[in-house]
Amino acid sequence: MAKRNNLTPFSDQLVIDRFRLENPWWTDGKTEEEYNSKKRRLYFSLFSPLVKQTDVKRALVLMGPRRVGKTVMLHHAIQNLLDNGINPKKICFINIENPVYNNISLDSLFTFARKATNEIQHDGWFIFFDEIQYLKEWEVHLKVLVDTYPNTKFIVSGSAAAALKMKSNESGAGRFTDFKLPPLTFNEYIDLKGLDDIMIPAELDWNGNLHKFRDTINIKELNNHFLDYINYGGYPEVIFSESIRKNPGRYIRSDIVDKVLLRDLPSLYGIQDVQELNSLFTTLAYNSGNEVSLESLNTASHVDKYLIKKYLQYLEAAFLIHIVKRLDETAKKFKRENFYKIYLTNPSLRSALFSPIQATDDMIGNMVETAVYSQWMHRERFTPWYARWKNGEVDMIGLDEKKLKPVWAVEIKWSNRSLDKPRELKSLLYFCKKNNLNSALVTTLDKNGKQEIDGITLHFIPASVYAYVVGYNTLDIKSNPD
Repeated sequence: MAKRNNLTPFSDQLVIDRFRLENPWWTDGKTEEEYNSKKRRLYFSLFSPLVKQTDVKRALVLMGPRRVGKTVMLHHAIQNLLDNGINPKKICFINIENPVYNNISLDSLFTFARKATNEIQHDGWFIFFDEIQYLKEWEVHLKVLVDTYPNTKFIVSGSAAAALKMKSNESGAGRFTDFKLPPLTFNEYIDLKGLDDIMIPAELDWNGNLHKFRDTINIKELNNHFLDYINYGGYPEVIFSESIRKNPGRYIRSDIVDKVLLRDLPSLYGIQDVQELNSLFTTLAYNSGNEVSLESLNTASHVDKYLIKKYLQYLEAAFLIHIVKRLDETAKKFKRENFYKIYLTNPSLRSALFSPIQATDDMIGNMVETAVYSQWMHRERFTPWYARWKNGEVDMIGLDEKKLKPVWAVEIKWSNRSLDKPRELKSLLYFCKKNNLNSALVTTLDKNGKQEIDGITLHFIPASVYAYVVGYNTLDIKSNPD
């Protein structure tokens, strides 16, 4: 007769067997082909040195939204360590989401790793914890590990970026190094697709100074890929899978949006009515790039204004949206932020939730603007603004935060009309005059050019080229911070 209330816990041997399955390099010295065959993201060149940095006693926290390639990057980092002669049996990968590891502390998991490899000494290890947010109070456990084992490097990742960022700041001060992995930039998309040969070095004459630039030898092909990027390009898995591209809505909604809206955010913040959150996000996704207010969002989504404010913070922390704040025509900030623009951090979210967009669709302008803004969102400590006043608007403003003065302005277009009729850019020209800007940039469909109107030089560059250049320059800045 079966005993009542006598459940069998997972055995130590089961945990060790799982470790051996997750760490094939313990026996054959290399990571699985599933990961090894995938091309490395350009951001890997920034991440890898931090993994190998052992003189600084800090854990490395890899943050980012779902499906941007965090687990793949961890395996690429492991292969890089193996290639550099690190003892395979002192590299351990542990997926915290696996139920076998339920209620096991990080310290105990490290102990299991040493038992599984017979490498009893705790110095010189590289321990990778994937999906760390599934461990309660992970940040406390991780801080203790860093203090207890100063000669072991701990690298963790997680998709619930809100919790990771919040908790690493609060509890990991001086113990954690954060690394944000965003959705693919257009630059990375071109690189992963092996299309770099359509881009060439160039120079841009800006206010009498030559700046390094990138241009294309085939704008028609680049625009085709830019539209593909807008529809499918935020996630590495999507751009290479024909089956996913045939039904991106199913993949992105179920694997990315729903898991964040229905699981991650409710569990992190105790959200009771997930349908409210879903309704708000759907409204925002459909209107990416439009100016909104709490009143208009309340009307469209039927969610209470107080909750909307909280939900916007959660959605932004989870890398799903980015809130862009408004300036007036003199580049002054508003004391009361009643209006702002909200952009998806990745334009392909909208296409998947509704339908892929065509080059001539009514919403193409908004999605081009969303794609351009998404390139800027990768910059650390920098946020573009937009300007709007009674009779005008400028899409993007770069503001010197110390002097509180605009340093550049961009108008985003998906047409060549402005190049042919530059005086129609009345708002942009007015803003430049008002704020002593001698030049501004205007994107086009497929033409380059330069026009001087009333002492203001307007540079015209295809939107796809501009999006590529912003992503390219961002990586260059991150690689060469000095």
